[in-house]
Amino acid sequence: MTTTQPVNRGEVPEAFDEVADRYDLMVGLNPGYHAHLRTSARALVESLPAQADPVRMVDLGCGSGASTRALVTELQRKGRAFTLVGIDGSAGMLREARAKTWPASVAFAQGRAEKIGELPELAEARAAGGLDGIFAAYLVRNVPERDELLASLHDQLRPGATLVVHEYSVKGNRVATAVWTAVCQVIVVPLGWLTSRRTRLYRYLWRSVMDMDSVEELEGRLRTAGFEGVGSRTIGGWQRGIIHTFSARRPL
Repeated sequence: MTTTQPVNRGEVPEAFDEVADRYDLMVGLNPGYHAHLRTSARALVESLPAQADPVRMVDLGCGSGASTRALVTELQRKGRAFTLVGIDGSAGMLREARAKTWPASVAFAQGRAEKIGELPELAEARAAGGLDGIFAAYLVRNVPERDELLASLHDQLRPGATLVVHEYSVKGNRVATAVWTAVCQVIVVPLGWLTSRRTRLYRYLWRSVMDMDSVEELEGRLRTAGFEGVGSRTIGGWQRGIIHTFSARRPL
């Protein structure tokens, strides 16, 4: 794989390896990035069953740990005891995540999102009846087989537990599509070059969002995977209609 050819979905973890050491700098330049993650993380934490102690959580597609930090912040704010496993396919991004300071209840594991049922790091949660919550930020659009992914996540949750997906979706919204394209062309791709001297991943970012399901399509996929209580809301600011929080629950 060269550093100039386009990224396809199957190469996303390797593409993140290329920019891992500068990725935190890049997202730090995005106004609201961390606050938006916390908003979606809060939606998941507030859905957790009161009787679970500790709650068993997964941050799927954790990257360099920004979404993991959002979850930890919200879990601690609510005073919840927890175990949390951050999972990502990129060795470089996991290296950055592990280099940060975390509570003892946080661990990281490398693996493909579609295959988390095979990870030994989740054996304890499986033995206890399943996970109490799964957080997937900026992940679903990068997985080639979305229906298989969502069905697998459904099966990893205990009955009544919640999946929260924090994701881009602009399909069918002409204003959001135009804003997203303009921001990528004028800001995201140039900043990618300035921060890492690479643009492949950021050009893929634009394309992947353009190819992503509409809000209604992703909600339909969640229902088809067996989830109930499916709903979504968008965030505020300039990314209104671009980034959404999707929630779905495994039936009791």
